[in-house]
Amino acid sequence: MDSLITAAARALAVGDPLLALKRVALRDDAPALALRGIAMAQRGDLVRAKDLLRRAAQAFGHKDSVARARCVVAEAEIALVSRDLAWPTKALDAARLVLERRGDHLNAAHAGCLIARRLLLIGRLEEADRLIYEIDPSPLSPALRAAYELAAAGIAIRRLQTKTARAALDRAVHAAQLAGISALKAEVESVSLLMTQPAARVIAHGSERFLMLEEVEALLASDALVIDACRNTMRTAGTTVSLATRPVLFALARALAEGWPGDVTRDTLVKRAFRAKHADESHRARLRVEIGRLRSELGALAEVNATEQGFALSPTRTSEVVVLAPNAEERHATVLAVLADGEAWSSSALAIALGISPRSVQRALEQLSSAGGKVQSFGRGRARRWMTPPVPGFPTTLLLPGPLPSG
Repeated sequence: MDSLITAAARALAVGDPLLALKRVALRDDAPALALRGIAMAQRGDLVRAKDLLRRAAQAFGHKDSVARARCVVAEAEIALVSRDLAWPTKALDAARLVLERRGDHLNAAHAGCLIARRLLLIGRLEEADRLIYEIDPSPLSPALRAAYELAAAGIAIRRLQTKTARAALDRAVHAAQLAGISALKAEVESVSLLMTQPAARVIAHGSERFLMLEEVEALLASDALVIDACRNTMRTAGTTVSLATRPVLFALARALAEGWPGDVTRDTLVKRAFRAKHADESHRARLRVEIGRLRSELGALAEVNATEQGFALSPTRTSEVVVLAPNAEERHATVLAVLADGEAWSSSALAIALGISPRSVQRALEQLSSAGGKVQSFGRGRARRWMTPPVPGFPTTLLLPGPLPSG
């Protein structure tokens, strides 16, 4: 490798893309194209960066499979940063295998981190956790080690494992300081700030307050009957009942929990569960049916007893009932929660991350845009991206729907 290529690579390693471009800006050989692509990515010109990396991969040819695989990994990182979740992940899997077989363990580990971070974005925590566990972080450079620890912290945050998350963030801070890259330090700091923000609200005895992530973890580990409106589940003493596919039953359970220890009138339950303005006999008949179904779903967790005015919830394993709710419960709150990371998302990427249809996402974005500019877009056609600056009171990604911690 010639001296200019070596100097450019060293400049990129310390986060100085301008110095790297000075060394290779006028060269079109494969190594120079790859380094120029990485430099443009560091400067934020992701479209140009992807083009340069693809040209570099073609220029390396089939004889240099390791260099081609490294270009694929670099392009995958750009896709992740630009939230292009539709980018072909099979290419990254293949590149990772090539790097592992050819002894490039550092870039193979980096590829694994990218796969894990993508899995985390789309909510596949079990797969992300398994992959992170398999990766040996010891060969990683400080910059890549910081990215690895950020992925580990993200998994722990979503699983409400706050001690594990804080330990991973501490290691990420240390690695970022060693790397000396300002952008990386800022990314680690922004994730660390999530731990200092309210993660959810608790509603009990007619009042509500915000909870930090540690408090949410403690609440779910307690003996209280928790009606979790973040995941549409009910949980106590290690037993969880999911009503994620039964929205009417969950609406009834939540209304009864918010009214506990008193009862809730039939008219109120009808309005909460069926969204009816006025309760008639047909609504009351349906309410009796749904209450029967709720009793069946609750099982040993609680009883639903009829009163003169309506129904009351009576827990059987605890003396406390609380509702755990997101910070904000406005329409399309989950879309806002994903956009709250400050990155620019395409509607297709949002659909993949949230597991809903692209058309539903597009309608939500249009409504949020027209409702006081809660989201903003730039670009046109397939290049259109959506984002919103972090605003106090918006939901965070800490408690987006996902699996509960094991009991």
